[in-house]
This record gives sequence, structure tokens and C-alpha cells, in this order.
Amino acid sequence: MTKKGQALSVLMVSTLAFTVCFMVWMMFGVIGIPIKKTLGLNATEFGLLTAMPVLTGSLIRVPLGIWTDKYGGRIVMALLMASTVPAIWLMSYATAYWHFLLIGLFVGLAGGSFSVGTPYVARWFPRSQQGFAMGIYGAGNSGAAVNKFLAPALVVAFGWTLVPQVYAAIMLATVILFWFFSHSDPAHLVPSHVKFSDQLKALKDPRVLKYCQYYSIVFGGYVALSLWMVQYYVGEFGLDIRSAALLAACFSLPGGVLRAVGGWMSDKWGAHSVTWWVLWVSWVCLFLLSYPQFDFTVATVNGPKTFHIGLNVYLFTALMFILGIAFAFGKASVFKYISDDYPHNIGTISGIVGLAGGLGGFVLPIMFGGLMDLTGIRSSAFMLMYGVVWVSLIWMFWTEVRGREMMGRNAKPFAL
Repeated sequence: MTKKGQALSVLMVSTLAFTVCFMVWMMFGVIGIPIKKTLGLNATEFGLLTAMPVLTGSLIRVPLGIWTDKYGGRIVMALLMASTVPAIWLMSYATAYWHFLLIGLFVGLAGGSFSVGTPYVARWFPRSQQGFAMGIYGAGNSGAAVNKFLAPALVVAFGWTLVPQVYAAIMLATVILFWFFSHSDPAHLVPSHVKFSDQLKALKDPRVLKYCQYYSIVFGGYVALSLWMVQYYVGEFGLDIRSAALLAACFSLPGGVLRAVGGWMSDKWGAHSVTWWVLWVSWVCLFLLSYPQFDFTVATVNGPKTFHIGLNVYLFTALMFILGIAFAFGKASVFKYISDDYPHNIGTISGIVGLAGGLGGFVLPIMFGGLMDLTGIRSSAFMLMYGVVWVSLIWMFWTEVRGREMMGRNAKPFAL
């Protein structure tokens, strides 16, 4: 097989593997609802339940990125996926809350696959195509939407305990397919004299910290909302689990599939321009989503009149669809920054930035639940994310926008 053929094979099978891993990683977003009802969990406990797999999937990203640089993506990805199969299967036998939390930690290893596949895929393509290639691989985020189509059908037909068993079988089959259709290239490995401590020095780079902040909202927010939205639709609009999951997929599906488009846009117009507009679109959507349902009374000449203001299910879903598209583009553009600035250290940097995004996906659902228990307002989740986007916008303005010449012969292209 030619080098180009190997590259395409690696891209396709890696994207499939990441899709399955992400589907498993988001499993609690659906099966967590019947588990919550059975165990009588409050919103904070439910948030912790859904977030546990995200924790380990985040913490392991940095070592996985480093191991990918050193040993190659093929062996690391295969071993990672194989290690999750027993834990996924055991999930169906859990009965107590602590069982789910503990097993969820091991299932969460699947979430670390992003830091393996990103540098593994990127190194098979020239720099001018890396944003697009990483975007296609990152489209495996659509596994969150696949979970919302598959898991509810299994829950309604057979009960939630069948979902982990089916997912374990799918993961095992994916490991076999990946091993037979992926390839290795020794030229892609980081030289053995590079030390672990040397690679971690990237944490001192302020640009890395900034990219971590960006990714904590476009990826961390995507993960958190993918886990939170099914129960949000059930509670806010009174939908059944299948209808709620279908509408929640309107956010998850474009948020995953369109990442490839975001990669192409970042290759064409640059990571900065795409990220800047992504943050502004997210800011507008989250501002509108933050408003809770409320009534107010106005004294008129004909007596008091009461008005109701709030998003109905259709407007809410439309805004979530737009937000999903923005997050998809943003996830790709942040990693275009990385491939441009750190072409020889993609594995380590993507691991660090991926860790930040994953930790955002871990912390946010717990905070969503805590705010809901504290205020009783479901849309407080969007209020929190609105504040996080403000931080990213201010940081980008001070570090990237403020010093730019906006007019004149030296002005750089900015808008799309």
C-alpha cells in the first residue's frame, strides 16, 4: 500500500475508533436517567455520576499523548480500547451508587483516545492538510449523538443493563478492526533522548494555557452539555427519554460531524479568525439560552396583564443546534493553533490541552447540578457557560486582537 493509501486507512479506522470511544464515554448521558430514578439521586449526584468517566478520560490524556509520541499511536490506541472492554461489561452488574462511580472511572479511559488519535493522524498528512485531517478524526465526537440514537432504543426495549453489554461487544470488534487496518511509521516517533520532564515544560508556555482555556469551553462545554441535555429536555419540557435524546442529538451531531469543516476553515482562514467568531456566536447563543421561563405582570388601564417569556422547545433546540456548530468549528480551530505552533510536539501539547477540555467536561456537569439544586433554575447551566465564554473572549482580545493593526497596509485578514 502506498504512503497516501496508508494515511487514508489510518484516518478512517482511527475516526471509527474515536467515534466508538466517544459513544462509550457519553454512555451515562442516557443510562444515567433510569439509574438516577432507581437510586433517587439529586441533580448534584447525577452530575457527579455523568462526570466520573470524563475525569479519568481527562487525566490520562497527557501521558497518552506523550506515549503516542514515544511508542506510536497504533499500539497505544489498541491497548487503550482493549483495556476498557471489561469495565464496560461490568457496568451492567452495578447496583449501588459507588459501584457506578468506581466502574465509571475505568470506562472513562476511552475518553483519552483523543490525545492518541490526534497526533497519530496528524503526522500522516502534510502541514497544509493537518487541520482538515484532525477535523475529520475529531468528527468522532459524533459518538455522543450515536449514543443518543442507540442507547434510548436499547433502554426502552430491553432495559438499561443491556446497553453496557452491547457497547462492550462493539468496542471489542472495533479493537480488532483498528489493529488490522492501521499502520505504523517509525519516522513519526519522538527521538528516545527526549525526556518526560522536557515535554512537560510546555506547561510554562502562556500560549498553551490560553489554548487550554479556549478548549475548556468548546470541548468541555460540548461534553458537559452532551451529558446534561437529555435529562434537561425531560425535566424542562416533559419529554420521554427517546424524544429527549433525539432532540439532544441536534446539538451533539453537528458538534461532532462538522469538526472536519472547522478544520478546513482553519486551514484556509487561520485558527485565530475561526476561534474569534466561534466565541462570539457562542456568547450570543448562551446569552439567549440563559433566560429561564418566567412570568411578569404589568398594570394596564384595563387591569393587570401577565406575560410569559421563555424559550419553547423548538427555539431552544434551534439555539442548541447553532451552538453545536460553533463548538465543532472551535474544537478544530484550537487544534489548528497547536499544529501550527508545535509541529514537533503535537502529542504532548494536544494531551495537555485535551486534559483541560476534559476537566471542563468533568467539572461543568457537577456545577450544573449544584447550581440547579441551589437555585432551582435549570438554565443556570447556560449562565455558567456564558461567564466562561466571557473569560475566553477577554483573554483572546488582550493577547491576540488588541495588538493587531485593524486598518492599513500592514493589517492582517481577520474576518471570515
